[in-house]
Amino acid sequence: MSVRSGKLHRFAPWLFISPWLLGLLGLFAYPFVASLIWSFTEYDLLTAPRYVGTDNYQRVADEILRGEGFGKALWNTFYYAAVSVPLSTILAILLAVMLNWKVRGQAVFRTLFYLPSMVPMVASSILWLWLLDPRDGMVNGVLAMFYDVPPLWFQGMQEAFSLESPFQFGSKDGLTLMSLWGVGNFMLIYLAAIGDVDQSLYQAADLEGAGIWQKFRHITLPMLSPIIFFNIILGIIQSVQAFTQIYIVSEGTGQPAESSLLISLQLFLSAFRDLEMGYASAIAWVLFVILALATWGLFRTSRNWVHYRGVRM
Repeated sequence: MSVRSGKLHRFAPWLFISPWLLGLLGLFAYPFVASLIWSFTEYDLLTAPRYVGTDNYQRVADEILRGEGFGKALWNTFYYAAVSVPLSTILAILLAVMLNWKVRGQAVFRTLFYLPSMVPMVASSILWLWLLDPRDGMVNGVLAMFYDVPPLWFQGMQEAFSLESPFQFGSKDGLTLMSLWGVGNFMLIYLAAIGDVDQSLYQAADLEGAGIWQKFRHITLPMLSPIIFFNIILGIIQSVQAFTQIYIVSEGTGQPAESSLLISLQLFLSAFRDLEMGYASAIAWVLFVILALATWGLFRTSRNWVHYRGVRM
């Protein structure tokens, strides 16, 4: 082998991965560092950034204390994540368990429950705007039998899980219903995990006289705990990053009364409507810290309830 061919052979791997390296540097590393620098500046995308120290972070802290701006968006995001993630997890597990039953047409039922997750987000958002229309929507047509005044959904600022007006559904509850509509992805993961559970465990439980609930509680759930742990983390990240459906149902404003203004939408509006890129970058980094702390907390608590093939984490 000649010296020239040897050099080409040595650099060939770098040539093959160069598109990925360029994407990593240009689309991830550079924006990551740039946003950190911009978070300490006043930057309107039209003029050069001007260093302002920690003013943007002080503004974020003040808004959290007052419950305005970022503080309002933080509460909306927390409510949406705290309701949608547990409900999505419970619904996905229940559907996976039922779809694992040996019944006629099993494949058809699995397909039907998975199909909604394949609908494009824009199309599903428009569909839910129609379904949850306060006056002519199909959902309120059913709820009118139980409510004197049907919920306003995307046109209201009520919260179902509030002390002031419990079970009065508003915009965040409508977004939660939309998240449950796309639970098919999680359901499919749980379905695969249930199929991987050692059947000898169920056979031993049958010999001990365990019922359906005992087998579900003491075998199925512990065996699914690593998948539940993974999906909870993934669900929290997705709930915080949710944007398209929020932008469509609120017409890009977070209305009514900013009740559907989640952090993702506020970050977008601050950066590209108000041209406050420094403030938006500070929001992004505060959000990064919040997600990191939430993930760390889940990992710390997981050792008490996540099981890996008989070994507790």
